[in-house]
Amino acid sequence: MRAVVIHAPGDVRVEEVPEPRVEEPTDALVRVVAAGVCGSDLSVLRGLSPLPRPVRSGHEFVGVVEEVGADVAGLRPGQFVLAPFSTADGSCPHCRRGVPVACERGQLFGEFGPDGSALDGGQAEFVRVPLAGTTLLTVSEPPPDDLVPPLLALTDVLSTGHEAAVHAGVGPGVTVVVVGDGAVGQCAVLASRRLGAGRIVVMSRDPRRQELARAHGATDVVAGRGEEGAAEVADLLDGGAGHVIEAVGTLQSVRQAIGCARPGGRIGYVGLPWDVTLPLWEPFGKNLSLSGGGANVRATMPGLLGDVLDRTLRPERVFDAVFPLTDAPKAFHAMDARHCVKPLLRP
Repeated sequence: MRAVVIHAPGDVRVEEVPEPRVEEPTDALVRVVAAGVCGSDLSVLRGLSPLPRPVRSGHEFVGVVEEVGADVAGLRPGQFVLAPFSTADGSCPHCRRGVPVACERGQLFGEFGPDGSALDGGQAEFVRVPLAGTTLLTVSEPPPDDLVPPLLALTDVLSTGHEAAVHAGVGPGVTVVVVGDGAVGQCAVLASRRLGAGRIVVMSRDPRRQELARAHGATDVVAGRGEEGAAEVADLLDGGAGHVIEAVGTLQSVRQAIGCARPGGRIGYVGLPWDVTLPLWEPFGKNLSLSGGGANVRATMPGLLGDVLDRTLRPERVFDAVFPLTDAPKAFHAMDARHCVKPLLRP
Protein backbone atom coordinates (compact mmCIF):
# COMPACT_ATOMS: atom_id res chain seq x y z
CA MET A 1 0.00 0.00 0.00
CA ARG A 2 1.01 3.65 -0.26
CA ALA A 3 1.83 5.82 2.74
CA VAL A 4 3.46 9.17 3.47
CA VAL A 5 6.90 8.75 5.03
CA ILE A 6 9.05 11.56 6.43
CA HIS A 7 12.69 10.51 6.12
CA ALA A 8 14.49 13.63 7.32
CA PRO A 9 13.91 17.38 7.63
CA GLY A 10 12.65 18.56 4.26
CA ASP A 11 12.34 15.02 2.90
CA VAL A 12 8.75 13.72 2.67
CA ARG A 13 7.84 10.92 0.26
CA VAL A 14 4.97 8.66 -0.74
CA GLU A 15 6.20 5.07 -0.68
CA GLU A 16 5.03 1.50 -1.05
CA VAL A 17 5.06 -0.02 2.44
CA PRO A 18 3.78 -3.27 3.97
CA GLU A 19 0.05 -3.19 4.57
CA PRO A 20 -0.81 -3.17 8.29
CA ARG A 21 -2.69 -6.00 9.91
CA VAL A 22 -4.44 -6.73 13.18
CA GLU A 23 -1.67 -7.61 15.64
CA GLU A 24 -3.43 -7.45 19.01
CA PRO A 25 -6.97 -8.55 19.94
CA THR A 26 -7.83 -4.88 20.68
CA ASP A 27 -6.70 -3.66 17.22
CA ALA A 28 -8.80 -2.60 14.25
CA LEU A 29 -7.74 -2.16 10.65
CA VAL A 30 -9.16 0.98 9.03
CA ARG A 31 -9.28 1.88 5.34
CA VAL A 32 -8.57 5.60 5.15
CA VAL A 33 -11.10 7.75 3.30
CA ALA A 34 -9.47 11.12 4.02
CA ALA A 35 -6.50 12.42 5.99
CA GLY A 36 -5.28 15.87 6.95
CA VAL A 37 -1.90 17.57 7.03
CA CYS A 38 -1.31 19.33 10.36
CA GLY A 39 1.05 22.03 11.53
CA SER A 40 2.72 19.50 13.79
CA ASP A 41 3.50 17.40 10.69
CA LEU A 42 5.32 20.45 9.38
CA SER A 43 7.25 20.65 12.66
CA VAL A 44 8.65 17.19 11.90
CA LEU A 45 9.38 18.24 8.32
CA ARG A 46 11.18 21.38 9.56
CA GLY A 47 13.33 19.40 11.96
CA LEU A 48 11.79 20.80 15.15
CA SER A 49 10.59 17.39 16.31
CA PRO A 50 13.16 14.59 16.80
CA LEU A 51 13.22 12.09 13.95
CA PRO A 52 15.48 9.16 14.88
CA ARG A 53 14.40 7.25 11.76
CA PRO A 54 11.78 7.55 9.01
CA VAL A 55 8.19 7.61 10.21
CA ARG A 56 4.81 7.13 8.53
CA SER A 57 3.17 10.49 9.01
CA GLY A 58 -0.30 11.77 9.89
CA HIS A 59 -2.60 11.83 12.90
CA GLU A 60 -5.84 13.12 11.36
CA PHE A 61 -7.89 10.54 9.47
CA VAL A 62 -11.37 9.13 8.97
CA GLY A 63 -12.24 5.88 7.30
CA VAL A 64 -14.06 2.55 7.23
CA VAL A 65 -13.40 -0.40 9.51
CA GLU A 66 -12.06 -3.36 7.54
CA GLU A 67 -11.27 -5.84 10.31
CA VAL A 68 -11.42 -5.97 14.11
CA GLY A 69 -9.58 -8.00 16.72
CA ALA A 70 -11.31 -10.57 18.89
CA ASP A 71 -11.56 -8.26 21.92
CA VAL A 72 -12.83 -5.14 20.16
CA ALA A 73 -16.29 -4.22 21.40
CA GLY A 74 -18.71 -1.89 19.63
CA LEU A 75 -17.00 -1.95 16.23
CA ARG A 76 -17.69 -4.02 13.15
CA PRO A 77 -16.43 -4.03 9.56
CA GLY A 78 -18.14 -1.47 7.35
CA GLN A 79 -18.60 1.22 10.00
CA PHE A 80 -17.41 4.75 9.29
CA VAL A 81 -15.09 5.96 12.05
CA LEU A 82 -13.24 9.04 13.25
CA ALA A 83 -9.81 8.67 14.83
CA PRO A 84 -8.53 11.17 17.41
CA PHE A 85 -4.83 11.94 17.09
CA SER A 86 -3.95 9.62 19.98
CA THR A 87 -5.18 6.25 21.21
CA ALA A 88 -6.74 5.73 24.63
CA ASP A 89 -7.83 2.72 26.64
CA GLY A 90 -10.73 4.52 28.34
CA SER A 91 -9.96 2.89 31.70
CA CYS A 92 -6.72 4.36 33.07
CA PRO A 93 -7.03 7.03 35.80
CA HIS A 94 -6.51 9.86 33.32
CA CYS A 95 -9.08 8.56 30.85
CA ARG A 96 -11.60 8.14 33.67
CA ARG A 97 -11.01 11.78 34.63
CA GLY A 98 -11.72 12.94 31.07
CA VAL A 99 -8.09 13.46 30.00
CA PRO A 100 -7.57 10.71 27.40
CA VAL A 101 -4.71 12.62 25.76
CA ALA A 102 -2.67 11.56 28.82
CA CYS A 103 -3.75 7.90 28.67
CA GLU A 104 -1.16 5.69 30.31
CA ARG A 105 -1.31 3.29 27.34
CA GLY A 106 -1.93 5.89 24.67
CA GLN A 107 0.17 6.55 21.57
CA LEU A 108 0.21 9.39 19.05
CA PHE A 109 -0.32 8.41 15.45
CA GLY A 110 2.73 9.18 13.33
CA GLU A 111 4.91 10.10 16.31
CA PHE A 112 7.70 8.49 18.30
CA GLY A 113 7.00 7.48 21.88
CA PRO A 114 9.38 7.86 24.84
CA ASP A 115 10.64 4.31 24.27
CA GLY A 116 11.57 5.05 20.65
CA SER A 117 8.66 3.13 19.16
CA ALA A 118 6.39 4.74 16.60
CA LEU A 119 2.72 4.20 15.77
CA ASP A 120 2.25 4.38 12.00
CA GLY A 121 0.31 7.44 10.91
CA GLY A 122 -2.92 7.97 9.02
CA GLN A 123 -1.64 9.53 5.79
CA ALA A 124 -1.89 6.12 4.17
CA GLU A 125 -4.33 3.77 2.51
CA PHE A 126 -4.78 1.66 5.66
CA VAL A 127 -4.02 2.16 9.36
CA ARG A 128 -3.78 -0.19 12.32
CA VAL A 129 -5.57 1.35 15.31
CA PRO A 130 -4.64 -0.05 18.74
CA LEU A 131 -7.19 0.12 21.57
CA ALA A 132 -9.73 0.55 18.79
CA GLY A 133 -12.92 0.09 20.80
CA THR A 134 -12.15 3.05 23.07
CA THR A 135 -10.23 5.15 20.53
CA LEU A 136 -12.42 5.28 17.43
CA LEU A 137 -15.72 7.17 17.29
CA THR A 138 -18.36 5.66 15.01
CA VAL A 139 -20.89 7.42 12.81
CA SER A 140 -24.27 5.72 12.68
CA GLU A 141 -24.52 5.81 8.88
CA PRO A 142 -21.93 6.26 6.13
CA PRO A 143 -21.78 10.04 5.58
CA PRO A 144 -22.22 11.72 2.20
CA ASP A 145 -18.96 12.81 0.63
CA ASP A 146 -19.46 16.49 1.46
CA LEU A 147 -19.55 15.65 5.18
CA VAL A 148 -16.17 13.91 5.10
CA PRO A 149 -14.11 17.14 5.44
CA PRO A 150 -16.02 18.47 8.49
CA LEU A 151 -15.85 15.04 10.12
CA LEU A 152 -12.11 14.99 9.44
CA ALA A 153 -11.81 18.40 11.13
CA LEU A 154 -13.32 16.83 14.27
CA THR A 155 -10.33 14.50 14.62
CA ASP A 156 -8.10 17.41 15.61
CA VAL A 157 -8.52 21.06 14.66
CA LEU A 158 -12.22 21.52 15.40
CA SER A 159 -12.01 19.71 18.73
CA THR A 160 -8.81 21.60 19.58
CA GLY A 161 -10.38 24.95 18.67
CA HIS A 162 -13.38 24.13 20.84
CA GLU A 163 -11.19 23.20 23.79
CA ALA A 164 -9.22 26.41 23.33
CA ALA A 165 -12.42 28.41 23.64
CA VAL A 166 -13.47 26.46 26.73
CA HIS A 167 -10.05 26.96 28.32
CA ALA A 168 -10.38 30.68 27.63
CA GLY A 169 -13.75 30.79 29.38
CA VAL A 170 -15.73 31.76 26.28
CA GLY A 171 -19.47 31.95 26.89
CA PRO A 172 -22.57 33.94 25.98
CA GLY A 173 -21.93 37.62 25.32
CA VAL A 174 -18.18 37.70 26.01
CA THR A 175 -15.49 39.26 23.85
CA VAL A 176 -12.67 36.95 22.78
CA VAL A 177 -9.42 37.56 20.92
CA VAL A 178 -8.01 34.74 18.78
CA VAL A 179 -4.25 34.82 18.17
CA GLY A 180 -3.65 32.69 15.09
CA ASP A 181 -5.41 32.46 11.71
CA GLY A 182 -4.53 28.85 10.83
CA ALA A 183 -6.89 25.91 11.00
CA VAL A 184 -7.02 25.78 14.81
CA GLY A 185 -7.54 29.54 15.07
CA GLN A 186 -10.29 29.38 12.46
CA CYS A 187 -11.99 26.56 14.34
CA ALA A 188 -11.63 28.51 17.58
CA VAL A 189 -13.65 31.26 15.91
CA LEU A 190 -16.34 28.73 14.99
CA ALA A 191 -16.33 27.35 18.52
CA SER A 192 -16.51 30.79 20.09
CA ARG A 193 -19.52 31.64 17.96
CA ARG A 194 -21.13 28.31 18.90
CA LEU A 195 -20.56 29.08 22.59
CA GLY A 196 -22.29 32.44 22.23
CA ALA A 197 -19.44 34.96 22.17
CA GLY A 198 -20.72 38.45 21.46
CA ARG A 199 -17.54 39.76 19.82
CA ILE A 200 -14.74 37.75 18.21
CA VAL A 201 -11.50 39.51 17.29
CA VAL A 202 -9.05 37.63 15.05
CA MET A 203 -5.43 38.65 14.67
CA SER A 204 -4.41 38.06 11.05
CA ARG A 205 -2.38 39.77 8.33
CA ASP A 206 -3.48 37.50 5.48
CA PRO A 207 -6.48 38.87 3.51
CA ARG A 208 -7.69 35.37 2.53
CA ARG A 209 -7.54 34.13 6.11
CA GLN A 210 -9.19 37.31 7.35
CA GLU A 211 -12.06 36.68 4.95
CA LEU A 212 -12.32 33.06 6.10
CA ALA A 213 -12.37 34.13 9.76
CA ARG A 214 -15.20 36.57 9.07
CA ALA A 215 -17.12 33.80 7.30
CA HIS A 216 -16.65 31.69 10.44
CA GLY A 217 -18.04 34.43 12.66
CA ALA A 218 -15.27 36.90 13.46
CA THR A 219 -16.58 40.41 14.05
CA ASP A 220 -13.22 42.24 13.99
CA VAL A 221 -9.77 41.77 12.49
CA VAL A 222 -6.52 43.20 13.86
CA ALA A 223 -3.54 42.97 11.50
CA GLY A 224 -0.85 44.12 13.92
CA ARG A 225 1.56 41.72 15.56
CA GLY A 226 3.52 41.70 18.78
CA GLU A 227 3.39 44.81 20.91
CA GLU A 228 1.82 46.77 18.07
CA GLY A 229 -1.00 44.26 17.70
CA ALA A 230 -1.57 44.10 21.45
CA ALA A 231 -1.77 47.90 21.57
CA GLU A 232 -4.39 47.85 18.78
CA VAL A 233 -6.43 45.32 20.73
CA ALA A 234 -6.15 47.40 23.90
CA ASP A 235 -7.44 50.46 22.03
CA LEU A 236 -10.21 48.49 20.37
CA LEU A 237 -11.42 46.79 23.55
CA ASP A 238 -10.83 49.44 26.20
CA GLY A 239 -7.80 47.89 27.82
CA GLY A 240 -7.78 44.39 26.34
CA ALA A 241 -9.88 41.23 26.28
CA GLY A 242 -11.03 39.14 29.20
CA HIS A 243 -10.78 36.00 27.03
CA VAL A 244 -7.87 35.21 24.70
CA ILE A 245 -7.08 32.11 22.64
CA GLU A 246 -3.47 31.32 21.70
CA ALA A 247 -3.52 28.97 18.68
CA VAL A 248 0.00 29.14 17.25
CA GLY A 249 2.60 28.02 19.77
CA THR A 250 5.50 30.43 19.20
CA LEU A 251 7.03 32.70 21.81
CA GLN A 252 5.80 35.70 19.82
CA SER A 253 2.21 34.42 19.77
CA VAL A 254 2.30 33.62 23.49
CA ARG A 255 3.57 37.11 24.30
CA GLN A 256 0.96 38.57 21.96
CA ALA A 257 -1.81 36.66 23.72
CA ILE A 258 -0.58 37.88 27.11
CA GLY A 259 -0.39 41.42 25.76
CA CYS A 260 -3.96 41.27 24.45
CA ALA A 261 -5.41 40.11 27.77
CA ARG A 262 -6.65 42.70 30.22
CA PRO A 263 -5.76 42.35 33.91
CA GLY A 264 -7.70 39.47 35.43
CA GLY A 265 -8.26 37.89 32.00
CA ARG A 266 -8.08 34.28 30.95
CA ILE A 267 -5.94 32.71 28.21
CA GLY A 268 -6.63 29.34 26.57
CA TYR A 269 -3.46 28.05 24.94
CA VAL A 270 -3.43 25.11 22.53
CA GLY A 271 -0.65 26.01 20.09
CA LEU A 272 2.09 23.36 20.08
CA PRO A 273 4.89 25.19 21.96
CA TRP A 274 8.20 24.63 20.20
CA ASP A 275 11.11 26.31 22.03
CA VAL A 276 8.77 28.46 24.12
CA THR A 277 9.78 29.45 27.63
CA LEU A 278 6.77 30.90 29.41
CA PRO A 279 7.42 34.54 30.37
CA LEU A 280 5.72 34.03 33.73
CA TRP A 281 6.31 37.52 35.10
CA GLU A 282 3.99 38.99 32.47
CA PRO A 283 0.85 36.95 33.31
CA PHE A 284 1.77 37.19 37.02
CA GLY A 285 1.80 40.97 36.83
CA LYS A 286 -1.60 41.04 35.10
CA ASN A 287 -3.23 38.38 37.30
CA LEU A 288 -3.98 36.22 34.27
CA SER A 289 -5.34 32.69 34.34
CA LEU A 290 -3.67 30.29 31.90
CA SER A 291 -5.38 27.05 30.88
CA GLY A 292 -4.67 24.71 28.00
CA GLY A 293 -2.50 21.97 26.59
CA GLY A 294 -3.02 19.05 24.24
CA ALA A 295 -6.64 18.61 23.26
CA ASN A 296 -8.65 15.69 24.65
CA VAL A 297 -10.14 15.01 21.25
CA ARG A 298 -11.71 11.65 22.08
CA ALA A 299 -13.63 13.25 24.95
CA THR A 300 -14.63 16.31 22.92
CA MET A 301 -15.70 14.77 19.59
CA PRO A 302 -18.99 13.20 20.75
CA GLY A 303 -20.37 16.54 21.96
CA LEU A 304 -19.66 18.23 18.63
CA LEU A 305 -20.57 15.37 16.30
CA GLY A 306 -24.29 16.12 16.18
CA ASP A 307 -23.73 19.74 15.17
CA VAL A 308 -21.40 18.62 12.38
CA LEU A 309 -23.80 15.97 11.10
CA ASP A 310 -26.74 18.38 11.00
CA ARG A 311 -24.49 21.03 9.40
CA THR A 312 -24.95 23.55 12.22
CA LEU A 313 -21.16 23.58 12.64
CA ARG A 314 -19.31 24.06 9.34
CA PRO A 315 -15.52 23.68 9.66
CA GLU A 316 -14.93 22.25 6.20
CA ARG A 317 -13.62 25.52 4.73
CA VAL A 318 -10.37 25.15 6.67
CA PHE A 319 -9.54 22.45 4.11
CA ASP A 320 -8.91 24.85 1.25
CA ALA A 321 -6.81 22.46 -0.86
CA VAL A 322 -7.35 18.80 -1.78
CA PHE A 323 -4.53 16.54 -2.99
CA PRO A 324 -4.41 12.87 -3.92
CA LEU A 325 -2.28 10.90 -1.46
CA THR A 326 0.34 10.48 -4.18
CA ASP A 327 0.85 14.27 -4.17
CA ALA A 328 1.34 14.52 -0.41
CA PRO A 329 4.79 16.17 -0.74
CA LYS A 330 3.17 18.98 -2.73
CA ALA A 331 0.53 19.31 0.00
CA PHE A 332 3.17 19.58 2.73
CA HIS A 333 5.11 22.24 0.88
CA ALA A 334 1.98 24.21 -0.06
CA MET A 335 0.99 24.39 3.61
CA ASP A 336 4.54 25.19 4.69
CA ALA A 337 4.61 28.11 2.23
CA ARG A 338 1.18 29.31 3.48
CA HIS A 339 -0.33 28.79 0.04
CA CYS A 340 -3.21 27.06 1.79
CA VAL A 341 -4.60 26.88 5.32
CA LYS A 342 -4.87 23.10 5.51
CA PRO A 343 -4.59 20.36 2.86
CA LEU A 344 -6.84 17.31 2.71
CA LEU A 345 -5.40 14.08 1.31
CA ARG A 346 -7.50 11.50 -0.55
CA PRO A 347 -6.03 7.98 -0.87
